[in-house]
Amino acid sequence: MERAENTARMVSVNTNLLLDLPKLVKNMWADLINISGYSTEFYARFGRADERNVIKFILADSSNPGSILNSVIMARENARTTREILPTEAWEQVNELYLFVKRNVERALARQGRHKFLKGVTSSCIQMTGMLIGGMSHDDAYNFISIGRNMERADMTTRIVDVGCMNLIQPNEDIPDTFDNTLWMSVLRSLSAYQMYRQNVHDRVNGEDVVSFLLRDPFFPRSTLHCIGELGSRAERLPRNDLPLRSIGHALRKIKELNVPAMLENNLHDYIDELQVELAEIHNQVERTWFGAHIETQEPALQSQTQNSD
Repeated sequence: MERAENTARMVSVNTNLLLDLPKLVKNMWADLINISGYSTEFYARFGRADERNVIKFILADSSNPGSILNSVIMARENARTTREILPTEAWEQVNELYLFVKRNVERALARQGRHKFLKGVTSSCIQMTGMLIGGMSHDDAYNFISIGRNMERADMTTRIVDVGCMNLIQPNEDIPDTFDNTLWMSVLRSLSAYQMYRQNVHDRVNGEDVVSFLLRDPFFPRSTLHCIGELGSRAERLPRNDLPLRSIGHALRKIKELNVPAMLENNLHDYIDELQVELAEIHNQVERTWFGAHIETQEPALQSQTQNSD
């Protein structure tokens, strides 16, 4: 559900952004493919990253694991198999979103029907999150849901910051410098961060502050620092949490030590690559610790490997 919501936000912002940029801009749709992380799969099926191909791949392509259609199908299946744990209203919300997407996704391929579709997806996902927060016991099951939500948010934030910075820091002949402010605002809006940014940063929208806010703000719920902090908070409430907490602590230190001005001048892209590796390691530790097939036999080996690496 979190992935479907994030994808809907990105597509909506990108569609609106193109109305504000020069008509000569050509690479903005390819950016959505880069953010999604499915470039290999996309270019294996489509010859070029134009609007029609990108929108079809991201919204409705059954071969794309991260498409809105596939994300909602998988969310519904997960909810169906855990109906006894979820609030009834949450299951109904997931099912209604599934039916809405199945009925309307083809209409969203054209711009005329896209806004209504994307708004419907985003609103439904927000309602689902609210139902879980307010209507589900905050026990182990909820802790795992929160871990999944915040893992997805942290990953998406780093991807959007990475692609946004690649466009804005590196020279781009298609986009004049006068549109830098517009592009930075689109990065914020992709994460519903624009208003909170303006409340916390009393200066014009600029790259250094945007990157710092999205990666390091401790209070904004989609900042990478906040998301990883939530991972630690939830993991602390679960049993056998030593290895996940160690990976989470390592990622937190990496973010807190970030020198944004220096990274913007040199190698922010490499830094974000390293941060995504940290997130992948947290994911692996969560999977091995709580979802592995042979937990008892795997855990001593994992501990030994971690000690050796330390």
